[in-house]
Amino acid sequence: MSNLQKGPLYLTNTLTRKKEEFIPLRPPHVGLYVCGPTVYSDVHLGNVRTFTTFDLLYRWLMHLGYKVRYVRNITDVGHLVGDVDEGEDKIAKRARLEQLEPMEIVQKYTNGFHDVMRLFNVLSPSIEPTATGHLIEQIEMVKRIIESGYGYEANGSVYFDVPKYAQKHAYGELSGRKIDELITNTRDTEGMDEKRSPLDFAIWKRAEAQHLMKWPSPWGEGFPGWHLECSAMSTKYLGQTFDIHGGGMDLKFPHHECEIAQSVAADGHAPVRYWMHGNMLTVNGRKMAKSEGNGFTPEELLTGNHKLLEKGYSAMTVRFFMLQCHYASTLDFSNAAMQASEKGLERLMAAMGTLEKLRPATNADPGQDEAVRGLAQRCHTAMNDDLNSPVMIAELFEAVRLINSANDGKVALGATAIEELRSLMNAMVFDVLGLRTEAAAAGDDTALDGLVQEFIRMRAEAKARKDFAASDRVRDQLAALGIVLKDTKEGTTWQRA
Repeated sequence: MSNLQKGPLYLTNTLTRKKEEFIPLRPPHVGLYVCGPTVYSDVHLGNVRTFTTFDLLYRWLMHLGYKVRYVRNITDVGHLVGDVDEGEDKIAKRARLEQLEPMEIVQKYTNGFHDVMRLFNVLSPSIEPTATGHLIEQIEMVKRIIESGYGYEANGSVYFDVPKYAQKHAYGELSGRKIDELITNTRDTEGMDEKRSPLDFAIWKRAEAQHLMKWPSPWGEGFPGWHLECSAMSTKYLGQTFDIHGGGMDLKFPHHECEIAQSVAADGHAPVRYWMHGNMLTVNGRKMAKSEGNGFTPEELLTGNHKLLEKGYSAMTVRFFMLQCHYASTLDFSNAAMQASEKGLERLMAAMGTLEKLRPATNADPGQDEAVRGLAQRCHTAMNDDLNSPVMIAELFEAVRLINSANDGKVALGATAIEELRSLMNAMVFDVLGLRTEAAAAGDDTALDGLVQEFIRMRAEAKARKDFAASDRVRDQLAALGIVLKDTKEGTTWQRA
């Protein structure tokens, strides 16, 4: 707990729109919840940025000495197409298109998500609950919301009464939306006769006969609303009030706004003390989206197999690129920015190697001991200032300059300075920023195998549709990266060249 004495941590609280000192409810314990993926498709680079942001928070809290329970969910039911209360479940739709069971889709894309997280060195959460694994808790929460007078049943569905809730509570407080403006801007309610107001949202949805994913409830067969799962699971594992809730900025409204309303209605008080939101990733100034044709998958980024990419980039280069921008700022992806990050990371890692070989100078300058301590303090101060990783990284490059000067004999470092510099660099570069040397990253065959298996699957699909050019292209791209495929009777295997 000694690190906790190095000054307070300040975080920007979305709810208050202020930078506030972080004071946990039950120190040294911290409860952290982050909205995880809906596992109906491959994770994209924008998702990677969000999870890297909260990986940085998780790592920094642990570095400070806190005991963190980090909960990150898997959405495997209830997230409807278009993020509204009508339409098909995203997972059920993908299952129909791929002619698989919904839970096969869930497992396939959950595995893929985990492979990508390992590739980018994102730490696993303490608990990773699924929506389908917590149906009882969600049904019980719906009951409490109905009992409080803020939920109503209509034809087997249960809706949250937003206007009634807003009479006593600040609906819209998190996102800055005003209830009157929301009502004015809502679409026509035709086809939504069950709702008393167009602002109301489903907390339990009746399942039609053809719906694949449904469960029994007091209101008939159905499935939980998308917003409900996070309210039920976060409070189950972190308590009715917990420290930090994070997610992408796109979830602020309606998802997180609805989470607050559900918890207040069910349990009588707000669930979260500090709300944090990571900003979006853009590409050449435009929002990253599949419809824009600029939504890179991690596989495309690593191989360079995308029309907007000049070359492939390593996972650690991508992670370093992301951490050079503050989490609350928009991050713009470009080939020039990536190549600059690649060179910067090479310089940083080269200095780490040089530092390990440094020997104390016989004519050591005692003033350098204090210089190294000043560097450490500035790194610590930057991270305590709302996780200001760009400033911290700038300080690390001051350390790189010092290391190279010592190696060239221009600065005389003693044993104490070298040891403290090693401690600082190892802690900040590897433990906090979560970077790895490219050799260490390449040696992680667990993560690599997951990625290669995705390529093998893509190649098999190409072969099945007789697109042999695409099949050969996958094989050749892997060969260029030093991965050799071998087709056998049992299936396709791989090995390093």
